[in-house]
Amino acid sequence: MSYDFHVGQKVVCIDDKFKHVSIDQLIRKGTIYTIRWVGEYSHYVDGNFIGVKLEEIHRGNDDGPEGYGAADMPYRATRFRPLVKDKIATLRKLLAPTPDAPAEPKVKVKKTEKV
Repeated sequence: MSYDFHVGQKVVCIDDKFKHVSIDQLIRKGTIYTIRWVGEYSHYVDGNFIGVKLEEIHRGNDDGPEGYGAADMPYRATRFRPLVKDKIATLRKLLAPTPDAPAEPKVKVKKTEKV
């Protein structure tokens, strides 16, 4: 799966479950958020991942009992998908011809002959 996220983009949370974490992580499945940062993040426990920070949530310092000392740690991008307001319009774009696409060849139709 590719992540084509950008700052200012609206996304919807699709996964708000955190295994082995009892502290509320603040995101809610089905809720719409705005990206304020996106990029690769390296964490000594979770490894490298593409992460997003949200306008609506500032996580602060992760220094609680289960914390890892990270400041405003991003969420994994896999927890979100871009918000699609008009799903039909998105599908129409797939069907629309593009300027780079070759034109479809015209089929010659033989005129009917009178017998």
